[in-house]
Amino acid sequence: MWLAGVGFVLFGLATLAAVHGERPVAGLQPRDFAIALALGGAGFVATGWMIDDWRGRLRDGVKALLAWVLVLFGLVGLYAYRVEVNGVAQRIMGELRPGRVEVTTAGEVSVPRRGDGSFVFGAKANGRDLRFIFDTGASLVVLTHESAARIGIDTGALAFNVPIATANGRTVAASVTLDTLAVGPIEARRVRTLVAQPGVLHENLMGMSFLDRLASFEVRDGRLYLRGRAPAT
Repeated sequence: MWLAGVGFVLFGLATLAAVHGERPVAGLQPRDFAIALALGGAGFVATGWMIDDWRGRLRDGVKALLAWVLVLFGLVGLYAYRVEVNGVAQRIMGELRPGRVEVTTAGEVSVPRRGDGSFVFGAKANGRDLRFIFDTGASLVVLTHESAARIGIDTGALAFNVPIATANGRTVAASVTLDTLAVGPIEARRVRTLVAQPGVLHENLMGMSFLDRLASFEVRDGRLYLRGRAPAT
């Protein structure tokens, strides 16, 4: 019972540290110190319960104690590497649901990183759904020939006379202007865009002719965040 009592005392100290702590304790911030105390309290309570429950069955008690120790170390490890674990989880979600975007409470559009390190997200070009790769190296938004046709652009009437450089060398593209291009609630009008020739490009590129319209964009914690400009008043 005294082990359980120590455990509950540690729980009480953890609550005090979390609520009223202002200065670091033993090199830890109050929140981290409170978590350490709470984990220690859980360990004492679990140990006291096992000693009482397994009295007379020492071998079974040791096995149960080792199991609890492993669980405790696993929880501590997950907390210690929570940023890395979150990054892996976000990458998995990016692979399972490519093109998925979320809108944060701050009004930002959030996109998870894919396993290959890129950011792919859904957008609406002239009101039609397309997928784009985030590409700050592209000066303009670039559409594949197939995507341009899908959103109603008459590709047969395009003049392919704009020189561009691609991974496969230099080629030419056609210049068009999208009436609207939107990612979630962020929308830009009259966006300068290029259309690639058939077979030259296999992914649409979200280039700087759209990204320059944003208030900001940044990568943090394995996600891309896009923030639109406030409407003019």
